[in-house]
Amino acid sequence: MYIARTLQELRTHLAQHRHPAFVPTMGNLHEGHLALVRRAKPLGDVTVASIFVNRLQFLPHEDFDSYPRTFADDCARLEAAGCDLVFAPAEQELYPLPQTYKVHPPGALADMLEGEFRPGFFTGVCTVVLKLFACVQPSAAVFGKKDYQQLMVIRGMVQQFALPIEIVAGETQRAADGLALSSRNGYLSAAQRDEAVQLPLALQHMARQVSEGMEIARAEAQAMAALQARGWQPDYMTVRRRSDLQAPQAGDSRVALGAARLGTTRLIDNLEF
Repeated sequence: MYIARTLQELRTHLAQHRHPAFVPTMGNLHEGHLALVRRAKPLGDVTVASIFVNRLQFLPHEDFDSYPRTFADDCARLEAAGCDLVFAPAEQELYPLPQTYKVHPPGALADMLEGEFRPGFFTGVCTVVLKLFACVQPSAAVFGKKDYQQLMVIRGMVQQFALPIEIVAGETQRAADGLALSSRNGYLSAAQRDEAVQLPLALQHMARQVSEGMEIARAEAQAMAALQARGWQPDYMTVRRRSDLQAPQAGDSRVALGAARLGTTRLIDNLEF
């Protein structure tokens, strides 16, 4: 596996390939990331992963400086998963000048749910992903369904900018008890880790209630109250239309989405139904 630290190294190494398959990450990798790499493997003639902690998508009070950097372990995991090339630029390499050109996704999709509670997050995500796409020039890129809204925002960006990239969704990877794998799970205490499974269970219960005919607003309110009663601080528990995350109409395919803080750790999850 080759490690490229500069854009020139990346482009030199990719010159012999025509169809890179790409998985962008911020490192601190777990099995969920590795599943995306394995999903990418048959989609191109070289499999590329990036490791870059993107300052632009962190709010001032969030954990940019303390975000775990586990580069050696990440590389060992990527190589074992079949990754061919890691692009790991320094911040100065990817942002040699202040990034004053930015991608602002439409508010109708990006300013609700995650965007409401993390304003500017999707601008940071879109800006770095577009820049990484320009660096790698992939023919396919894989993003996890766990970050459901992010996946939809990226798909919209690729469509509107007519980028010749297939965006492929990777299924959410879960622990044996059903908790979605996440880098942030490492912040949980043992007791909190045991409690954390209540988030996917609440989503399952909410989806089941709606499927059985309960009014959506009532099911959402009950899910919020149930988590609050267990000591969580939920930001949202909601049922939306899969296609655009707006309120669903009869016959629409639906997704239940939730975000809640357990102690100081904010977890997100979703369930299509």
